[in-house]
Amino acid sequence: MIWEPSDRWVRGTKGDVTVVDSRRPLLVWEPGRPVPLYAFPEGDVRMDLLRPAARPPAGRHSGATVFYDLQLGGEVTRNAAWSFPGELLVGYVAFEWFGRHVLDHWYEEETEIFVHPRDPHKRVDAIPSSRHVQVEIEGTVVADTRRPVLLFEAGLPTRYYIPREDVRLDLFTPTALHTRCPYKGVASEYWSWAGGGHVPPGVAWSYPDPLPAVHEIKGLVAFYNEAVDLVVDGERRERPVTHFSGMLNRTTS
Repeated sequence: MIWEPSDRWVRGTKGDVTVVDSRRPLLVWEPGRPVPLYAFPEGDVRMDLLRPAARPPAGRHSGATVFYDLQLGGEVTRNAAWSFPGELLVGYVAFEWFGRHVLDHWYEEETEIFVHPRDPHKRVDAIPSSRHVQVEIEGTVVADTRRPVLLFEAGLPTRYYIPREDVRLDLFTPTALHTRCPYKGVASEYWSWAGGGHVPPGVAWSYPDPLPAVHEIKGLVAFYNEAVDLVVDGERRERPVTHFSGMLNRTTS
């Protein structure tokens, strides 16, 4: 397990109650987890809202043995927080982020963050380009542009964001899917291929109001490289295999 201090002002709220308010958090990387979480000094946490867990889980969070239930407004959230074992992070408390958010909102400074804390060692760059990008699904060209924005995100294949005017959205149907990304914001527009075949739903998406760091992708449309065929500057790209591949395969099985 590794960690480092952060200068970011971090707050976590549930309802209208601020449960965490810290200007001296630690970013912690647990073994086997590729993304960090925050740990907070007990003095920055509403410890009066935490009680020893009635049913603490075993084998989670780097061997932690002290877990807390959050009791607020008559509601009990089981195993909402924990303390790290040993003396290295004594006096620090962490809250669940992965799989379930026990608090309603988290903020770094005045910006709400989603899914997990942003890793300061991970870059996400959105760069306008003049490459010729074509997207094919089931042999049909569904997008063709010479003005894409290339999004480079560490650990993921390059995503090609394409102006809507260059996408055949008439070949797709809108879906109600929404997803959140700590680096890009809320993808609140998704489309599914309407032409049949083994194409996973929600194969294309857009960020109508992305975070400022990637404002260049606003309103543009991207596709899962893992599920479509990409031709970039005349070169057909192989479909990458990522952690999204298994998810997409499950949706078509």
